[in-house]
Amino acid sequence: MPSREIIARHVRDIPRSGIRDFFEVVQNVPDVVSLGIGEPDFVTPWHIREAAIYALEKGRTGYTSNLGLLKLRKAIAIYVERKFQLSYNPETEIIITVGVSEGMDIALRSILNPGEEVIYHEPCYVSYHPGVQLAHGVPVGVACTSKNQFAPDAADFAAKVSPRTRAIMLNFPTNPTGATVTRQQLESLARVAVDKNLLVLSDEIYAELTYEGKHLSIATLPGMRDRTIFFHGFSKAWAMTGFRLGYACAPAPIIEAMMRVHQYSMLCAPILSQEAGIEALKNGDSDVERMREEYLLRRNFLVGHLNEMGLECQAPRGAFYAFPSIRNTNMGSRDFSMKLLEDQKVAVVPGNAFGPSGEGHVRCSFAAAMTEIEKAVERMKRFLK
Repeated sequence: MPSREIIARHVRDIPRSGIRDFFEVVQNVPDVVSLGIGEPDFVTPWHIREAAIYALEKGRTGYTSNLGLLKLRKAIAIYVERKFQLSYNPETEIIITVGVSEGMDIALRSILNPGEEVIYHEPCYVSYHPGVQLAHGVPVGVACTSKNQFAPDAADFAAKVSPRTRAIMLNFPTNPTGATVTRQQLESLARVAVDKNLLVLSDEIYAELTYEGKHLSIATLPGMRDRTIFFHGFSKAWAMTGFRLGYACAPAPIIEAMMRVHQYSMLCAPILSQEAGIEALKNGDSDVERMREEYLLRRNFLVGHLNEMGLECQAPRGAFYAFPSIRNTNMGSRDFSMKLLEDQKVAVVPGNAFGPSGEGHVRCSFAAAMTEIEKAVERMKRFLK
């Protein structure tokens, strides 16, 4: 049987991740300086690792509740109320997931009927568009540009709403642009959601890595808590990417629906990761602040040099990505990235990996060590000369 007939259409038509596809090429180039993958160069703080080790030594190796350890859910409820001013019942309104990616997947599968639409801002994280498709929904992108610091215009969202629209998907601070939103901009988006009776999926994984202003969740705005699914996790702020630990908070009926999907796929997040998460929330604030301050130093260094070498770049207000324009080189995003890799062995991610509106830019992660960023800057300067 031809392979085209074996694979389901909704899977067959999804392209490979632009990031992973590019880094298949990078892996074959020796001595690369990488500003590519969005993974902290910091090792998970020792006391968090020790909590996982201690749990292992105690024989904590079994399944947990499908919703996750109640002790962790209680810790999350306390943390979310303290940090985000959001109140959730840990017994019915919080679910522990295998990273935010799984949380987003089971949420989409829980709320979408085939053919319903989800509006999202672009450039965006690579999984949003295909994630909607895998849930048999229709992704609808709204282009954001550097003219508005990559923040979305609520009027553009409203213009995309149709009778089939089910939800809006947000990610602030944003991967790949580092964009954040003001209270006024969030309030405008909230009005669209309320007026059009839409759900909101809000991925706030980079919330702690906000450098300017104070992070605000859309779920705190009037009328929004009961229509928002709030996503967060441990990968970025606590440098726990390999633990694959995230969570979602939402009204009980939504969490119940998400649990029904979760129980037949992942069943539960790894118990050792959950034990580590409890320690991170209990004693990890100083670790987060230390890493945030280091990212801020790296941001200022990298953005300053990118502008100095003629690649116009706004200082990202959050996350750990710079998104400079490469239009004045007269190269496309992928050509620029490939030539930079071949000529100077520096890896950056083509902007079009994050959607068509990312063309003309590249993503440079400053989650790399400062010594690596310094090398990359010198090599990029040579390349541009």
